[in-house]
Amino acid sequence: MAIAGAVTVANIYFPQPLLEAIAHSLEVSEDTAGLIASAAQIGYAVGILLIVPLADAVDVRRLSSVLLTLTCGGLLVAAVAPNLATLAVATLAVSTTTVLPQIIMPVAASLAGPRRGQVVGLIGLGLTLGSTLSRTLSGSVSDLTGDWRSAYVVAAAMTGALLLVVPRCLPAGSGGSGARLSYPKLLATLPGLLRDHRELRLSAVLGATVFAAFSAFWAMLSFHLAEPPFEQGPAAAGLFSLYSLPAALLSAYAGRLSDRYGPTALNAWALGCVIVAFALFGLFGGSMAALVVGSNLLVLGTSSGQIANQARIFVLGEARVARLNTVFMLSSFSGGAIGSTASAAAYSAHGWTGTVLVGGGFLLPAAAALTAGRPRRPRRPGHPGHPGHPGQPGRSGRLLRIQPRTPGAEPARRW
Repeated sequence: MAIAGAVTVANIYFPQPLLEAIAHSLEVSEDTAGLIASAAQIGYAVGILLIVPLADAVDVRRLSSVLLTLTCGGLLVAAVAPNLATLAVATLAVSTTTVLPQIIMPVAASLAGPRRGQVVGLIGLGLTLGSTLSRTLSGSVSDLTGDWRSAYVVAAAMTGALLLVVPRCLPAGSGGSGARLSYPKLLATLPGLLRDHRELRLSAVLGATVFAAFSAFWAMLSFHLAEPPFEQGPAAAGLFSLYSLPAALLSAYAGRLSDRYGPTALNAWALGCVIVAFALFGLFGGSMAALVVGSNLLVLGTSSGQIANQARIFVLGEARVARLNTVFMLSSFSGGAIGSTASAAAYSAHGWTGTVLVGGGFLLPAAAALTAGRPRRPRRPGHPGHPGHPGQPGRSGRLLRIQPRTPGAEPARRW
């Protein structure tokens, strides 16, 4: 499942290093070729909203087979696209159907039992490595063959190979409670989940704010590296993500920490990593070493925080776990889009300092939400405010009438 997540999520990111070659081959400007990256992000958001909830209503084996087949077909169409319009439509279709990672994750969490955090962390590692290494792999394939289309063919072959494995890894079934709902009603239940579950609201806020800070950094990093004192080109900026591989590997252990200490404790530790990262960016932004260390802390904190957020919501009910993940991922994705946009505006006005301030500013509501959402420590049984104390309401809201017990008498009856 982790390998399948890595391969499928790579379909969103691998075209990014190919944009210059695509622009030259199809005779369009680089800005116009950038529409391919935008189409990938838009399609992924549409797929999360419209396809992922279906995992609560249909057989996930059949759903995964259909999605992999459509993704493979879309990649082959993109490989032979005669113009940018065809390539953009194919990219939009591919990114919409390549949402299999967001279906695999809750299924794996449901099968894991008490090892839920560890399993979520392992699959999260696959997603991190897939998104990171896909850019390097596609660029290497394109340079080796001299044609950007070969990268799409390789991606189609890898995605098609998953058809032989992934459906066998998934449980057979007709979905959860959503199987009794029509498709429009299934989507209509999403706002209600956010209203009814405090844990989902906390995970959604933390996911949106931290991913906004994460996106604020990575969106403007290439521009920062192009300025003095670095003065490095796009190739160096594209390879910078490889420096954060140690953090990506370490994030696999975050799931075990969540199982042992709880998601809230892991969120606090992860947020601390991100805060230290932005402190390094702000104080030593002109140092390559500080940027490398800070980027590792940022990746480690963001990945660990997402694992904690998903581990928190996956215990709220297996029958609606796909829809819970839909709400969380939409919130995180929206936060990332806001962070990228705000960072671009701040960089244009105030340079790297503006980017750091915007990214750090998103961490303030994250810290406030985490403080307000921490679990409350239960009071001691003898404390006057404890529900079991005489004269205090019980769990049902009624008063407890406790009578003294004499030797040989029946236990006192509790109302």
